[in-house]
Amino acid sequence: LYLHVPFCASRCGYCDFNTYVGSELGGGGLQESYVDTAIAELRLARQVLADAPQVETVFVGGGTPTLLPAADLVRLLAAADDLFGLAPGAEVSTEANPDSVDERYLAELRAGGFTRVSFGMQSAVSRVLQVLDRTHTPGRAQAAAKEAVAAGFEQVSLDLIYGTPGETDDDWRASLDAALAAAPTHVSAYALIVEQGTRLGAQVARGVLPAPDDDVLADRYLLAEQALSGLGWYEVSNWGSPCRHNLGYWRGGDWWGIGPGAHSHVGGVRWWNVKHPKAYAERLGAGVSPGAGREVLSAEDRRVERILLELRLREGLPLSLLEPAGRAAVERHVEDGSLVLAGDRAVLTLRGRLLADAVVRDLVD
Repeated sequence: LYLHVPFCASRCGYCDFNTYVGSELGGGGLQESYVDTAIAELRLARQVLADAPQVETVFVGGGTPTLLPAADLVRLLAAADDLFGLAPGAEVSTEANPDSVDERYLAELRAGGFTRVSFGMQSAVSRVLQVLDRTHTPGRAQAAAKEAVAAGFEQVSLDLIYGTPGETDDDWRASLDAALAAAPTHVSAYALIVEQGTRLGAQVARGVLPAPDDDVLADRYLLAEQALSGLGWYEVSNWGSPCRHNLGYWRGGDWWGIGPGAHSHVGGVRWWNVKHPKAYAERLGAGVSPGAGREVLSAEDRRVERILLELRLREGLPLSLLEPAGRAAVERHVEDGSLVLAGDRAVLTLRGRLLADAVVRDLVD
């Protein structure tokens, strides 16, 4: 299950996710009543998936899920357990802003069944955080990670972003060192993407800030790999103990997305919900599905998606998914050092991880 909480206290300049601050919600108690609305969709999902197996993973994302009271998140998880049943050893994650939790909040989540927390650290450098419009102070993410460990969380993750305008190599090294000093079990490191329609996108378009440089991004990735090698990569942008929920996405598994704008995939059918929280609440309040659209994936669609996603994993891509042209492309990339063969799988090398998008295009063509 993916459970989307679309609320934020403020909007980060680089973010184009389906999130809303208070002024965009048009008044009313949408945030206060949100858990009840999401539980209504969980009940709908239970009716549709009459023979569904137990839930292996739950991921509460956003937005800022931890803007809601901890008791609300625990109640949402309890409803999922009551309706579907959580499998023994289920992974239960939530995202959190470092400044939206404290020791008591984290302890309440852990007691309520959450096993994993992912903090949006992004950087350890004050001026980089300011460019990204992050509200927490340097050091708060590391402190929050230690609080989560003290609360008994089995897995603690820190998310980092590299390539922010004005960031230096030394800034990035400092962020990596600070993240590792908190002893997380998992680190994600993503290159900054400047999205149209965001405040950062407008600043770059006007020339107020420079666009990220591809060569600089490649150098920063190499610094990340050097620093994080002790954790071990398992996906191009992720190191450490794997997030089982995200592995389900990358391996083409089935999931139901609860919440405004959430996407779902079950048995080759994909659908998505209406985006605005008000429209979402109105539909469920009227007993109507919040779905906005759907598509049935063909066998070829699913094959191509598997190539796009599974090549990013350390376990690599089964060669059986490839057409003859794709197999020929594998041979070329083995020769140029971007791929290695591991039994019946093609696996990205470090060079290949830097060129992953180009490599995967060759394999699909």
